[in-house]
Amino acid sequence: MNRKGLLFYLRIYRKILAQDIKSKMSYRADFIISTLGMVLTNVAGFVSFWVLFKNFSTINGWNYYEMLFLYGFSLVSITPVQCFFDNNWSLRMYVRDGDFIKYCFRPINMFFYFQSEVFDIKGLGQLAFGIGTIVYAWHKMMMPVTPVAVAKLTVFLISASLVMIALQNAAAATCFWIQNSFFILDFFFKLKDYAKYPITIFDPVFRFIFTFILPIAFIAYYPSLVILRPDSVPLLSWISPLVGMLFFWLSYKFWMLGATKYDGTGS
Repeated sequence: MNRKGLLFYLRIYRKILAQDIKSKMSYRADFIISTLGMVLTNVAGFVSFWVLFKNFSTINGWNYYEMLFLYGFSLVSITPVQCFFDNNWSLRMYVRDGDFIKYCFRPINMFFYFQSEVFDIKGLGQLAFGIGTIVYAWHKMMMPVTPVAVAKLTVFLISASLVMIALQNAAAATCFWIQNSFFILDFFFKLKDYAKYPITIFDPVFRFIFTFILPIAFIAYYPSLVILRPDSVPLLSWISPLVGMLFFWLSYKFWMLGATKYDGTGS
């Protein structure tokens, strides 16, 4: 791993990001249509909650606005993986065709170089919708807006994002060992759909799996409790930042392990 300073990588990323956005904005119709599709998908999720709560006033102790907050929290927390790590979806093709070899010869970190090449700008529409949902639910629940509350929200959103990023990094990196690895990446990505629900609605077996094996409960449920249920926050909620950092570090090491063993022969 090449050891260069943070400022160096920030300068490089700024230049790469500018070029990537310029290339995407040259196809404005595609950008507008894809962004609109993303917004409509999230609106459909919003409507599904409304329809559900037309028939049930609460779900296992969670009311409509708490569920909306959880939904918005999950949208915001999965935005970074979509915006900054979308190139993971192409990793298996680079490895299969032998094109990944180009990342092995530049004097910068391979993980950074590969991930920085793509920025999914339409994810910003999802971010805006998620923030709007959080603000709306927060207002309806009449929770006080304080600097401490906003700071907590920011920290735990970041920690939740790290968990989702870690899941995708690890799933994508399996392509270094498994030729047909798409189903693994697709499976892990679809797990995010369960993150918008409180873990308490699942069977105890799935609660254990979603907490300690496939930690999607740390994408929204556990970190959001710090804001929604401040008087009874479980230990797992408080350690969410540590869980996020640990899983991200492990996924990075796993990704780099595969990358450093890559022989460039393709398949």
